[in-house]
Amino acid sequence: MLDAFFRIHDFLVEHSFMPIRRQLMDEINWDDRLIAIKGGRGVGKTDFLLSRVKEIEEAWKSMSEHSDSLGRKKTPLDIRPCLYVSLNDFYFTEHTIVEVASKFVKSGGQYLFLDQLFKYPNWSRELKRCYNKFPTLHVIFCATPVMPIDEDNNDLKDIVKTYNLRGFSFREYLNLQTGLRFRSYTLEEIIQRHASISREICDRVKPLDYFKTYLDHGYYPSYLESKSFEAELLKTMNTQLEVDVLMIKQIDVACLHKLRKLLYILMREAPCALNISNISEEIGLSRATTMNYIKYLKDSRLINLLYLEDKNFPMKPTKVYMHNTNLAQMIFTREHNPVNLYETNFYTAIHGAHKVNATDRSAMFIIDGKYYFDVRETPSMRDTIRPTAVGELELGRGNQIPLWLLGFLY
Repeated sequence: MLDAFFRIHDFLVEHSFMPIRRQLMDEINWDDRLIAIKGGRGVGKTDFLLSRVKEIEEAWKSMSEHSDSLGRKKTPLDIRPCLYVSLNDFYFTEHTIVEVASKFVKSGGQYLFLDQLFKYPNWSRELKRCYNKFPTLHVIFCATPVMPIDEDNNDLKDIVKTYNLRGFSFREYLNLQTGLRFRSYTLEEIIQRHASISREICDRVKPLDYFKTYLDHGYYPSYLESKSFEAELLKTMNTQLEVDVLMIKQIDVACLHKLRKLLYILMREAPCALNISNISEEIGLSRATTMNYIKYLKDSRLINLLYLEDKNFPMKPTKVYMHNTNLAQMIFTREHNPVNLYETNFYTAIHGAHKVNATDRSAMFIIDGKYYFDVRETPSMRDTIRPTAVGELELGRGNQIPLWLLGFLY
């Protein structure tokens, strides 16, 4: 049985493609025994797993090629340290994850990588059994955003470490397009030193020459493929609705049309305040159900919800944004206001590592309860009162920060 899985494993590892090293790879503590890589559809979770497999196997091979002081091999060549398995395999209709893990551990394996886990019933219970039964085994698995992990899962909440894989940042996109290797910066570094940082970067490249194409198609790795980016992104969006929302949330398939219509309304209007009564009437659902569906769209990373600091679901958000600008531009029946795209990009760039809220002051956003931010299209002749992210600004000055530079947070 393991031989068949290893044949698939070898083919996938050989043909996997991750064109740049994702920053998350260095942020994970790989010594943890149960690791969840959580991320939206299309951000490259499978290639991320396979890239880690490559790293481990290359290190293992390097160790096996060197002898210790007594001339003994450090690692046996006949042991396979990693196994990647997709739960798509029909084998799992009659067999369990624990069975595979047991045979793998007995063969000397140490790292079990699991994909498509949501298709397996009682997956969290099986992972806990593996954790308790095989103390030498490390299990790393992909999770969709709507799968209950951490505190939402009684089986895993005390044993799993969860990490979020996002789409390409503007920094990653720029590095890909130019072959350069710009590092990331903290939000505090950018706020305090944005003028000097932007000058250092602009001495090597013109970021604004790349920024608008990033807003259009740079967030998802699929832009690197020869296929139509729009067709691939449309397929991803439909999978998010049909699998992440309908299947995992166990919603009747008859409601798919209403979900699609709800998403279309939000795409048509976002960023916007919500008129729940009008939307509920338009799609033919109750207010409560409409709010639940909006939360599901948010959980699946199709939209973002902006709340005041002391508010949260199930209360109505202050504003709704598309999750990223690539999604925002997937509706072709509206003309896109640049400021709306810049606001959306600001939210996407910031919220992965920071808390983003609306404010009842005149500022647009408050970050981590202490940084008030505005977003605008063009720079002001006079300096602004508070930090302002400016979409069409190349070099920072005063409180005016180039919006593209906030894409260097990861």
